[in-house]
Amino acid sequence: MKNNYFNLINQSYYFPQEGFDLRNDYLTFHGFSLKYLIDKYGTPFKLTFLPRIGDQIKKAKNLFNKAIKANNYKGEYFYCYCTKCCHFNHVINEALNHNVHLETSSSFDIDLIQKLYQKGKITKNIQLIHNGHKTDDYLRKIIALIDEGFTNVIPVLDSKKELDRLYENTKDELTIGIRMAINEEPQSAYYTSRLGIRSAEIIDFYKQKIARKKRVKLKMLHFFVDSGIKDTLYYWGEFRKALKIFADLKKICPTLDSINLGGGLPIRNNLGFEYDYKYMINEIVRNIKEVCESEGIAEPNIYTEFGKYTVGESGATIFSVLEQKQQNDSELWYLIDNSLMNTIPDSWSIFEKFILLPVNKWKNEYSQVNIGGISCDHSDYYNSEDLNQQTVLPRFHDDDEEPLYLGFFHTGAYQDAISGYGGIKHCLIPSPKHIIVDRDETGNYIDYVYRGQQSVNEMLEILGYE
Repeated sequence: MKNNYFNLINQSYYFPQEGFDLRNDYLTFHGFSLKYLIDKYGTPFKLTFLPRIGDQIKKAKNLFNKAIKANNYKGEYFYCYCTKCCHFNHVINEALNHNVHLETSSSFDIDLIQKLYQKGKITKNIQLIHNGHKTDDYLRKIIALIDEGFTNVIPVLDSKKELDRLYENTKDELTIGIRMAINEEPQSAYYTSRLGIRSAEIIDFYKQKIARKKRVKLKMLHFFVDSGIKDTLYYWGEFRKALKIFADLKKICPTLDSINLGGGLPIRNNLGFEYDYKYMINEIVRNIKEVCESEGIAEPNIYTEFGKYTVGESGATIFSVLEQKQQNDSELWYLIDNSLMNTIPDSWSIFEKFILLPVNKWKNEYSQVNIGGISCDHSDYYNSEDLNQQTVLPRFHDDDEEPLYLGFFHTGAYQDAISGYGGIKHCLIPSPKHIIVDRDETGNYIDYVYRGQQSVNEMLEILGYE
């Protein structure tokens, strides 16, 4: 058997698999030709494949609704999209096409909500969950939504002080949630999250403060695990703790009818990824029902806040390899035509892993390599992948007619916000062009440039030279 890259991947993971296949020896992404985009637009570019967003939403909704039916569960399910994960208009519009609700995190998020309403994308009946620390501006805008007639505005208290600040600035009934502070995983640098109210204080806080304010209705307990919904002792321990708090609260608070499971479902970050979504979702619903039955309380509505899960798998970033450099006997570098620090900041800042695959040259022999960006920073590299913690890619010759094209996949969440989309980049390396792929009304693919590569003048203007 020839020792080529395709055989390595096929033996290690099985190939093709969901979202990835070869057509005429070139990689496709959800059935769409990446070679077509490369030939049409050149590299580097960021890609958003909008249909994947709807696929993810439908999958989660179907699994929750099936679990509710299978467990004879009495509550309803509400899917919320976290705007902080990706604020782009085309992303949120696609999510809204699938009847999601929205979660916000900061003041400017409310301006985004207002724009969506003005454009007829949402109605005043949409469920709006407002998390995060409430600055004066953020709080003022939340109250403005209530005053303007939005009927399902739920500010979630991140601290006890926020209650009085909300109450003093409203005259009508106020519906709120409480965020429960959770204990972090053992390897964390701190023990208890700074976000939310201590679990030991929630019941007394309700009795002493919330229950005495006649205009305030406590509707929701918010529970968030930063590492996401995983089948671990840690997750289930914190989850059961939250259910106990919910049950104790429900017995003294008739208006409490919802539990919010913050922290998202994971997405595929390597070709060997395995996660039983059906099992986990069924276990969540089953556990809630079991606790409610044992405590003699009504089963609550279930809210989830899925951001990365919603949009992460829709994104990709495509590069060309400009040059290969053998720096010593064991280290081969592939230098790409942009900066990893700028375009995929999670890869170097928190060592996040993404699916890395070549677009072409799958029949070539392979080698362990390091990938370097073109910035002058030594941290601008990527060299660790799921396959034995090594990055393995096809070999090529410098005089090849076609360069090696590389793709980092499932990069649709957070990368643009963290890198500062459209702003000043490290070493003044421009942001790459951004391409959107969607389907038209007949189901045919369409592609267009959402924003071109940053120009020199755009950067100089920001820096005050123009």
